[in-house]
Amino acid sequence: MMRVLVVDDDFMVARVHSGYVARIPGCEVVGVAHTGADAVRLAGEQRPDLVLLDVYLPDRSGLEVLRDLRTGSPDDPFVLVITAADDPGTVTAALHGGATHYLVKPFDAAVLREQVERVARVRGRLAGLQRAGQDDIDSVFGGRHGGTTRLPKGLTAPTARLVEQVLRGHDGDLSAAECAELTQLSRVSARRYLEHFVATGAATVRLRYGGTGRPERRYRWSG
Repeated sequence: MMRVLVVDDDFMVARVHSGYVARIPGCEVVGVAHTGADAVRLAGEQRPDLVLLDVYLPDRSGLEVLRDLRTGSPDDPFVLVITAADDPGTVTAALHGGATHYLVKPFDAAVLREQVERVARVRGRLAGLQRAGQDDIDSVFGGRHGGTTRLPKGLTAPTARLVEQVLRGHDGDLSAAECAELTQLSRVSARRYLEHFVATGAATVRLRYGGTGRPERRYRWSG
């Protein structure tokens, strides 16, 4: 489970965001804070993996809280800034402070879910490494399209986006043959893109056994 702390001065907004998080598989809300002081205290007590942090808090700026939370330790939580502030100065300060991403209110549950699940993918990818290669690092720092960065020779960005769209939009997992039919690519080409997404952590693969011959590889977008 990924443990999430919700910080917002508005009680109703905090409740809504907590509800969004609670509906994301693999996530749980471990605390709700309405002030900067409570945010720092609860972060110390609950040790969340992710903090949803408002900027406008009654006792201090959320950007100050961000600096308290992001100390440079590997155990620091990821911080997703969630605010009505849309001025470039605040966005820049959040970036410099170590925010994972920045969402401007209002937004819907799907937008928040996408960013929370990206944090979960990054955490899982880093936890499974003994040493980080450049592709691993690019995937972590590459934003929402990390799976399409630094494509191997012979793969193109437009086709990668097409395969991504099909994989994202499909209800359940896909075989390479099914993906090829939906994208009008050859089976070999479709599988190369699918395996690239698996290698970068953007997709997962499982083996389906049955019948004779080798098990079928089934792909699903991680987000």
